[in-house]
Amino acid sequence: MEESQTFSSEEAYRASLEYFGGDELAARVWVNKYAMKDSFGNIYEQSPADMHWRIANEIARIERKYPNPLSAQQVFDLLDHFRYVIPAGSPMTGIGNNHQVASLSNCFVIGLDGDADSYGAIMRIDEEQVQLMKRRGGVGHDLSHIRPKGSPVNNSALTSTGLVPFMERYSNSTREVAQDGRRGALMLSVSIKHPDSEAFIDAKMEEGKVTGANVSVKITDEFMEAAIGDKPYRQTFPTNSDNPEFSKEISAAKLWEKIVHNAWKSAEPGVLFWDTIIRESIPDCYADLGFQTVSTNLR
Repeated sequence: MEESQTFSSEEAYRASLEYFGGDELAARVWVNKYAMKDSFGNIYEQSPADMHWRIANEIARIERKYPNPLSAQQVFDLLDHFRYVIPAGSPMTGIGNNHQVASLSNCFVIGLDGDADSYGAIMRIDEEQVQLMKRRGGVGHDLSHIRPKGSPVNNSALTSTGLVPFMERYSNSTREVAQDGRRGALMLSVSIKHPDSEAFIDAKMEEGKVTGANVSVKITDEFMEAAIGDKPYRQTFPTNSDNPEFSKEISAAKLWEKIVHNAWKSAEPGVLFWDTIIRESIPDCYADLGFQTVSTNLR
């Protein structure tokens, strides 16, 4: 297949329908989401076989730089009909694609080191988010560093607006970024220890709010033990400080009931059992054993 050859949507759909054995949904999804296109909508691949040859040829090009390289045919045989190796969506779209600047990774977790509770830092995260999304990346970031509603700030506002307005900011940025028919993907999280976590949990209960993001709350063992034992739970800001600027006591059981109710009613928030994640995370286990880990932050 010459790269300059183009196909109509109908030609690509019919070839893909045959490739997928009559599965109309698979054929439509592949043509709309993964077939190589340029900015004018010209389609350069007729079926997933063309996509797999594109990927195989590019991998083989890199393989030739190393001893005992795999051939393009060997790579293709692993990919063909999604038999042995199934790349994620972004590699399928981006590998060997000279028509788009597209990420080869599906998802990114972003954040800033140090003090990130300022408008400058909030805007920088917004910029980083949209730069990743316009290249087809999905993004996740945590809001636990943003001071709770009513906290004093050194500007004309005098007090902070809290988490929810910034949830809307990041959500709106996600909805603004076009991704060739697929909406941007954003996940926002916050620690259950954050004093605004209840507002975060309730944010999507109002229709039309934060429609560009999924939201998840990071649950600790301490919180769950308090919820099960119907004991008070102390929320603080900063959430990991021994001498917090702000703290309050809440009913863990009632907040847990709200999480369950909202998830039943609106399918959100999700929950991240954070202590379990850390315990069962291989990199964090190595860090606990004294091994050094390297953190990278996309600039």
